[in-house]
Amino acid sequence: MWLELTGVSRSFGERTLFEGVDLRVGASDRVGLVGPNGAGKSTLMRIASADDPPDAGQRITPRGARIGILRQEIDPHPTHTVQQEALTALADLGELELELRALEARMTADGEVDPRVAERYDQLQDRFLRQGGFSREARVESVLEGLGFDGDARARPLHTFSGGWLMRVELAKLLLADPDVLLLDEPTNHLDLPSIQWFEETLEAFPGGVVVISHDRTFLRRHTNRIAELSHGRFTLYPCGYDEYLKMREQRREELLARKKSQDKKIAETERFIERFRSKASKARQVQSRVKSLDKLERIDVEEPGARRMRLRIPEPKRAGAIPIELEGIYKAYGDTVVYEGIDASLRRGERLALAGPNGAGKSTLLRILAGVLRFEAGERRLGHQVEVGFYAQHQLEVLDESNTVLGELETVATTDDVPRLRGHLGAFLFSGDDVNKKVSVLSGGEKARLALAKMLLRPKNVLVLDEPTNHLDVEACQVLEDALLAYRGTLVFISHDRAFINALATRVIEVKAGVLREFLGNYDGYLDATQPKTPKRLARPENAAVESPSAPTPAAQKQPKPQLTREERRLERERKKARDRITRRVEKLEAEILEFETATEALGWKLGDPVVYADKAQVVTIEAERTALQTQVADGYREWERLAAELEALDAAEA
Repeated sequence: MWLELTGVSRSFGERTLFEGVDLRVGASDRVGLVGPNGAGKSTLMRIASADDPPDAGQRITPRGARIGILRQEIDPHPTHTVQQEALTALADLGELELELRALEARMTADGEVDPRVAERYDQLQDRFLRQGGFSREARVESVLEGLGFDGDARARPLHTFSGGWLMRVELAKLLLADPDVLLLDEPTNHLDLPSIQWFEETLEAFPGGVVVISHDRTFLRRHTNRIAELSHGRFTLYPCGYDEYLKMREQRREELLARKKSQDKKIAETERFIERFRSKASKARQVQSRVKSLDKLERIDVEEPGARRMRLRIPEPKRAGAIPIELEGIYKAYGDTVVYEGIDASLRRGERLALAGPNGAGKSTLLRILAGVLRFEAGERRLGHQVEVGFYAQHQLEVLDESNTVLGELETVATTDDVPRLRGHLGAFLFSGDDVNKKVSVLSGGEKARLALAKMLLRPKNVLVLDEPTNHLDVEACQVLEDALLAYRGTLVFISHDRAFINALATRVIEVKAGVLREFLGNYDGYLDATQPKTPKRLARPENAAVESPSAPTPAAQKQPKPQLTREERRLERERKKARDRITRRVEKLEAEILEFETATEALGWKLGDPVVYADKAQVVTIEAERTALQTQVADGYREWERLAAELEALDAAEA
């Protein structure tokens, strides 16, 4: 076990963020840390990395364990190039190399080599080789290229990059350091879609443990095998992936509601007894006993669904023309760098258009031209009938006036007629009561994102232009925004790295690459199908389908005269038929065994979800060992199934 938190608690003033947190992270563990903004996820992550101390409880790591955290606040050396900064993650290899060179010089200078010096040299050289010392520069280049830094970018100083690109450098350093546990706070926030794909492939090959905070539901589905929920001061660990967690969470809530209903009934009966016999001396002892039992009772508290959920309904806009925005012959350059040279593009009323492509390709430039907030050197931008554009910038949070209050910031875009409904509008974005008087400077990233959305959506717009609208929102807020945009009756154009968000919304995708636009109908998955190289799919059959005999002739084949077979050919055909029958029987038996193992594994997962069972560490260890054994049997079963499928395929090829 590389990292263990036991009974960890943290408070700020009178507010308890969380208490009694127990979490163990070992090799191959993939823990998704989820919960609403402000619940304390980042605070818990800093405690796990030893950056912050807990108020109570312990953080335990074995000696020599390396825990790496992706920090949101960074302080890089501004004079370093990207390459130099990334190499600082391998500084220990640089020190090893210096010592090796010094020992080499000493051995060369001495007439007779000291055996102790030679032994030290051999030890260091072996360590240098095992840690990949000779390939470290190639590793750095590979990681930086995967994260979107080309050769020229790697040679540029850090101060020439935006905060998002600096976060990529920090991620590169973290991956290069090769820690035992990765602690990742929104790692995909500043990555484009190709970089996310590269990062996911890298993470799949990472042998250590991972704890990740992310609002990217696709990322959570693919890369978690446990979910830790931090919500309203409670920490709950679910021994399953993200989709199963959603089901289990709802089931637990229903169970809690049933227990609360039963408890409320007993409380009511007890209170009626107390009230009825309070004044009777003969019942005094019984009354007093029931009063004490009520005082000691730990009452079940169930959070109301949506009690603190963003409520977002986009106002019905005016009906725009058939083509709300049209671009013709657009030429745009930044200095000597030409981004677009005579491009055409248009929006159709009611569509939801997503822009895709790597960072630096010009997506944000095109989006800002469509929104009308960026000038261009040549061409024409035409608006349709009654078009009103609302624009949400990727860096909208940075242009909020931090000296304003929340209410004051909303007032900057309000008219006199809007004033009576400003507080109600803010309430829908979870700013209620005294929250509206908070200074913008003290808001979290998620709160600032909600305020920026509230400003944009104060009045109806029939065209919404959104640049990374889900950044800084928690998973639940992303879902609320997604639902609201699905119900929106206007036209939408957006950029997002959240693949679930794009798939749910997009009706058309425009790929932006090297100043060229390509159009694809459908969502992001459809775009990937059309643009990515096709890879052969693994041999598979529909569930519960029988293994078909490859020798069964088709109707067309039956019409052809059957060739006369030699004795040897007939013998081979009989052997192939026996082999096929044997494999078919084994496949059917194997499928039944796999189903049995998977059912047993799932049952143990549900058992671990029982809070009573999970409180017994010895029982948890036993159950986890059983699950691991069953999962190994399932994996072995699938490998055997694939081997048998390959044999069937070989028999088919032999008969073809």
